[in-house]
Amino acid sequence: MSHHVTHCSKEFSFIQHYFSSLAGEAALGLRDDAAIFTPPEGQELVVTVDGMVENVHFFSDDPPETIGRKLLRCNLSDLAAMGSKPEGWLLTFARPPHITEAWVQRFTEGIARDQEKFQISLMGGDTLSTSGPLVLSLTLIGSVPRGQAIQRKGARAGDGIWVTGTIGDAALGLKVLRGELEETSGWLIDRYRMPCPRVGLPLFGLASAALDISDGLVQDCGHLAHENGLHAVLEADRIPLSLPAKQAGAQWFKTCLTGGDDYEILMVVPPQKEKVLEKSGFLQTPYGTVPVTRIGVFVEGAPAVTVYDTQGTPMVFTTTGWSHI
Repeated sequence: MSHHVTHCSKEFSFIQHYFSSLAGEAALGLRDDAAIFTPPEGQELVVTVDGMVENVHFFSDDPPETIGRKLLRCNLSDLAAMGSKPEGWLLTFARPPHITEAWVQRFTEGIARDQEKFQISLMGGDTLSTSGPLVLSLTLIGSVPRGQAIQRKGARAGDGIWVTGTIGDAALGLKVLRGELEETSGWLIDRYRMPCPRVGLPLFGLASAALDISDGLVQDCGHLAHENGLHAVLEADRIPLSLPAKQAGAQWFKTCLTGGDDYEILMVVPPQKEKVLEKSGFLQTPYGTVPVTRIGVFVEGAPAVTVYDTQGTPMVFTTTGWSHI
């Protein structure tokens, strides 16, 4: 974590007090200008970065312990989609006056739980003051055996389209937090605040292409379609929904498909590899079994997505997903 001369001693003590317990060997005690990291033998580095802005990506009154974990998990999901193992992370923390010491304490305690779960540690970063909202940016470094990273490009016509977990829970959780939908179980809100990254998903030798669903199923499937010059055909009744999402009612189905924040993995699987998945219905990771569902297929045609409803009619969407700009 770097620090500026004007606030040097104050910022240094802030960093040491709240972040030194998260630091690993590469961080050099957070006392140097940069971290030193040696990649494992025969591995390539995979690097991703994600930012979150208060009242855009999370609410001001969200529990602080969930906010850091969500940011970390969004990055973990990016690595999971490439079949990469997380190694360590860096944080930029732009702190406005209303973020108290107690808030920061809870924020770091939350991240500490995920560090332990995913066996990673803080490498460094930067802290700064701002008069605006809280702004967080997290860079995650991962490793993958040379040449084994799964990319968005690689799909062929005839390949099946599969997803992990359930779709739409986070989008509905946001509706609950905004008072537009009622839910008693708390599942949907939890899924919005705390995504479940599919770290350790064994994609190499299985998937021809993959990405994580952050912008919405339809839009992210469209990214794969355009990247590979293929047409994606999805079947609405195959798309896996959780019980709380089903209980919300059919009127929320399009929200599930376009709302984003799922952080499930959308993977493209060649026909000869699909039999294994169809037989078991799940994949094994170091963090447990992950259910997988076939929701469609790539075919030759214009790079776009068609979702057929139960009557075989193409669904019409006013929006296909989340826009970052």
